[in-house]
Amino acid sequence: MTTDKHQTKGQPGIAAAALFGLCPKCAERTLFDGIATFAPKCTSCELDYSKFNVGDGPAGFLTLIIGALIVGLALWLEVSVTPPFWIHAMLWVPLTVAAVFFGLRAAKAALLYAEYNNDAGEAGLKK
Repeated sequence: MTTDKHQTKGQPGIAAAALFGLCPKCAERTLFDGIATFAPKCTSCELDYSKFNVGDGPAGFLTLIIGALIVGLALWLEVSVTPPFWIHAMLWVPLTVAAVFFGLRAAKAALLYAEYNNDAGEAGLKK
């Protein structure tokens, strides 16, 4: 028997919730309203997503990680094949945009899921 106030039996793990945008309470695909915008609340269980403070933390880390990966891959391609500039533009611009949107979506979902499971809140606020 668990003393946690959140029932976790049958709930998806943090990876599945982040990849598919699952509600941390009912596991329905209702977390996002847009590409990387949270819905106001879950349409299935009525969990209010606006009470979670995900902030800009995921965006900062993603900028560094995706930027380093794309630059590294572009440099490797340039040194090994030396393609024309338009190949770089056609390859790296869409790949960067897709990686940022998918990564931001997954990171924001994972952070919200972690906040829900750990009953996290603002420092100094009493529950």
